[in-house]
Amino acid sequence: MRKPFAITLDIETSLANHTGSWRNERPVYVDLLPPCNHACPAGENIQGWLYLAEEGNYEGAWRRLMQNNPFPAVEGRVCYHPCETACNRGQLDQAINIHAVERFLGDEALRNGWTIAPKASTGKRVLVVGAGPSGLSAAYHLRLLGHEVAVHEAGPMAGGMMRFGIPKYRLPRDILDGEIARILGMGVTVTLNAPVSDIPGMMKAGGFDAAFVAIGAHLAKRTDIPAREAGKILDAISVLRGMETDAEAPLLGRRVVVYGGGNTALDMARTAKRLGAAEALVVYRRTREQMPAHDTELEEALDEGIVLHWLTTIKQIDGTTFTVEKMAIDEDGWPRPTGEFETLEADTLVLALGQAVDTGFLKTVPGVKITDDGVIDVDGTMMTGYPGLFAGGDMVPAERTVTVAIGHGKKAARNIDSWLRGERRAPPPKPRLATFERLNAWYYTDADKTVQPRLDVIRRQTSFDEIHGGLDETTALFEARRCLSCGNCFECDNCYGICPDNAVVKLGPGNRFRFNYDFCKGCGLCAAECPCGAIDMVAETV
Repeated sequence: MRKPFAITLDIETSLANHTGSWRNERPVYVDLLPPCNHACPAGENIQGWLYLAEEGNYEGAWRRLMQNNPFPAVEGRVCYHPCETACNRGQLDQAINIHAVERFLGDEALRNGWTIAPKASTGKRVLVVGAGPSGLSAAYHLRLLGHEVAVHEAGPMAGGMMRFGIPKYRLPRDILDGEIARILGMGVTVTLNAPVSDIPGMMKAGGFDAAFVAIGAHLAKRTDIPAREAGKILDAISVLRGMETDAEAPLLGRRVVVYGGGNTALDMARTAKRLGAAEALVVYRRTREQMPAHDTELEEALDEGIVLHWLTTIKQIDGTTFTVEKMAIDEDGWPRPTGEFETLEADTLVLALGQAVDTGFLKTVPGVKITDDGVIDVDGTMMTGYPGLFAGGDMVPAERTVTVAIGHGKKAARNIDSWLRGERRAPPPKPRLATFERLNAWYYTDADKTVQPRLDVIRRQTSFDEIHGGLDETTALFEARRCLSCGNCFECDNCYGICPDNAVVKLGPGNRFRFNYDFCKGCGLCAAECPCGAIDMVAETV
């Protein structure tokens, strides 16, 4: 006698009962966009490389990461990790320490000498102007695709604002140099002290099929401050650049005032402390909440004894005396003068009021449009109005961070590749976002993120040693395994085990599952119990 399907695994009994005909909804497997991937300006497949890292396959994880970002060891240190702000795990306990795992993988690659091989040569040549994060990212991705790449850099060293804008205590130079050397080892050539003034002429003379310009914002913005007798007034970019190029450190004196509210202002104040200033003050005309500097930078600066003067603006200079006016926030939320003044004494004033890009050499290039903001107008492929000339990084409208610049370099390289092949690249549509509400958080245990070691405050004030330590293998593995795999099946077998009709078919390791709809009656248990929200219930079609 045949047993009912509920107590037998005999397939024929289920098929004979045709349980699938009872459905009004059916489950389907989906692949959604993890919020970390969605938030990454460099376009990394974060969930993808975390999956490999949690298996202990560090080289595989690094190679997956390098598909989109050639600077993991740098990015693991300097990126402001918006991926972690978006991380769904933050609503469960704490966001995954993604940038620390990225740093671990980048450091592992440098220690082990892992390299990347380019594709076979296409015979095409591309000129890259600027050896900063965007230019080097473009060079890497272009070389990866098999194109010959020549980079021309006006400065004496490669790295751009990674070198000249980020102090050593945040980014050790051996790390930066190591990742640049890997790109050069792929066959990218970099010519230093070689400014480019005539793009079309150089493209023609050098036989270049396309060009990418990515000059960083190295020009300091100035402001007019009345001065009876000007004291020592410097700009932050020049001081930070001098830390790399000058034989001796600048003499700033015992008391330094930094005027500005961005990350560069805080980096300058912290650098002044390390150079021996007894007191470093930051004067900013708005409130802490309106300060463009990132919270982590501000907290570390305050820990190191940097003094902040909020709602204050410099009105006059008389030698080493600075007259400042207090500001107040009006009904629209903007600062306004109050007519209340006080004086500050300082040996040096350092201006950190933002930076601009030198686009003058592009004014005569046909079709290139420079906007009122002093940046280059580009289309969706990052190409300017001059055919074959692309632009990115600080030169185009965007947030000015290393991560954004690296993302621009990748995007431009892939569009340049398509343009060289006579095509227009059409990126695939993005899937739906994997939200926290889709997750079945019951299946995940609480596990707070690993805290990176940090240099003590006294040493931070007196040396340029790196502030943050990295994860070791144990903590990196733990951190990677905290990933919830939002929106994408990781073969936990929950759907397979929970299905009352054995309608879930295992396809083997790495191949996930499929539904046998002759078995499935649409109860929805699989979707309800999927930890990562990788199953949709959709209306049954006739």
